[in-house]
Amino acid sequence: MKKMLQIAKHEFLATAGTRAFILGMLMTPVLIGLMIFVLPKVMQKGAPKVEGQVAIIDPTGQVTAGLRAYLQPEEMAKRKQEDLRKMQEAMPAPLRTGGASAGVTQAAIDEALKKALGEVPRLEVKPLESTVDLEAEKRPLAETLPKEMASRERLVLIVVHQDAVELAPGKNEFGSYDLFIRGKLDDRVVSEIGNGLRDAIIGARLRTSGLDRTKIDALTKVERVQSRTVTASGENATNQVLNMLMPAGMMGLLLMSVLLSGVYLMTTTVEEKGNRVMEVLLSAVSPMELMTGKIVGQLAIGLLMLVLYLALGLMALASFASLGMLDPWLIVYLFVFFLLAYASIGAFMAAIGSAVNEMRDAQGLMMPVTMMMMVPWVLWMPISRDPNSLLAVVLSFVPPVSNFVIMLRMSSQTPPPAWQALLAIVVGAAGAYASIWFAAKVFRVGLLMYGKPPSFGTLIKWVRAA
Repeated sequence: MKKMLQIAKHEFLATAGTRAFILGMLMTPVLIGLMIFVLPKVMQKGAPKVEGQVAIIDPTGQVTAGLRAYLQPEEMAKRKQEDLRKMQEAMPAPLRTGGASAGVTQAAIDEALKKALGEVPRLEVKPLESTVDLEAEKRPLAETLPKEMASRERLVLIVVHQDAVELAPGKNEFGSYDLFIRGKLDDRVVSEIGNGLRDAIIGARLRTSGLDRTKIDALTKVERVQSRTVTASGENATNQVLNMLMPAGMMGLLLMSVLLSGVYLMTTTVEEKGNRVMEVLLSAVSPMELMTGKIVGQLAIGLLMLVLYLALGLMALASFASLGMLDPWLIVYLFVFFLLAYASIGAFMAAIGSAVNEMRDAQGLMMPVTMMMMVPWVLWMPISRDPNSLLAVVLSFVPPVSNFVIMLRMSSQTPPPAWQALLAIVVGAAGAYASIWFAAKVFRVGLLMYGKPPSFGTLIKWVRAA
C-alpha cells in the first residue's frame, strides 16, 4: 500500500508540476474566471447614441408617412419598454428574486437590460424625389461629417418599389423595397428601420384595400406566453436555455476531466516504458501496485481539473444570481460518476499505454475508447429533449457510457427515478471492476513486450494467458 501511494504521489507531481499542465489547465480557468467578472463590466457600457437621416425614395407616396410615425423617438421608446417587460417576464425566477442575495439589485438588473436593448436612436426621415440619381444618393452613405453635423449624416437610403402598395397589372405578388446602409451601422437600428418599413407598407396596402387595420391586427395577434413545467414537486416557469445548457455543462465537465486525465495516464505509461523506467520499477513493485498507483495519481489530476472547472461554473451562476437553479445533489452525483467513469477509462488507457512503445502506435487502440466516450456527446440533444426515452434508459445501464448518459438525464428537467440512478451506480461499479481486471491482465504482459504494436486480438490473447 505504501509503495502504491508513493507511485501515485510521483505520478501526480510529475504531471501537475509540468509547465504544459500549469499553462494549459490552470491558465485557462484563470482567463475564463476573468471573463466571468470582466465581461459583465464591459457590457454595462451602452452602445453609442445613433442619430442621422433616413432617406427614402417613395414613388407610391404612401409609405413615407407611416415610416416617419414608426421611427418617432417616443414610439421607439414605447416598443423598447415593451421589449423590456417581455425580457423581465421571461427571466428565470431565481434571477429575478435571488439578485439581492448575490448583491445584485432589481434596479441594476433592469438597467443592464435597458443597456442591452440600446438607446433610442434619433432618426430623421427625409423623402427624396423619385427622379433623383440613385447612384448620387448612395454616395453620402460613405461620407463622414464632423461630429457637430452628425444629425445630418445619412445612415440609410430606402427605395420603395412602384408596386409595393398596389399590385402591378398581371401580377399576383406585391413589390418590396431596396435598402442601402452605412458601413458598421448598428444592426439594431437596421432591424428597427426594417420593421418600420414592413409596418408602413402593410398599413398602406390595407388602406388601399379599404380594410380596417385595427380589426385585422386584433384577429391575427396571438400573444406568446411562457410555458410552465409541471413536475411531481410542483410547477415552475420553463427555462429553455438552462434546459439545454445544464446537461451539456455537467456532461462536459465529466467528459473533459476523465478524458484528459486518462490521456495523461497513457502518455506517462508509454514514456516510462519507452525509457525502460518500467523495468526498474518492476524490480521494486508488482505490476498491480504499479498500475494502481498510476491510476490513483492521475485520478487526483482529474479531480483537480473537475474541481477547478466546477468552481468556475458555480462562480458564473453566482455572478448571474442563478445559483439556486442548480440542485446540490447533482454535484455529489458528478463526483460519484467521475470516479466510476475514470476507473473504467483510466484502466483502458493504462492498458493501452503498457501495450505500445510509442504514442503513434497507441492511436489505433485509443480510437475505440475515444469513440465510446463520444457516444453520449453525440446523443446529447435527443437525450436532453427526452431524458426518459427508451434509448436514454437503455444506455444508462451500458458501462462505461452509462456514467455519462445518467449524468445527462439527472441534470435535465425530468430526472430519472432514484432507483435508476442507484442501479446505474451499481452497473458502473461492475463495469469499472471489469475494466480494471482486463487492464491488469494486459498491463502485466504488455509492460515487458517490445516490437510490433499489438492488435485487439493480441490483447485478448494476453488476457487469456495472464
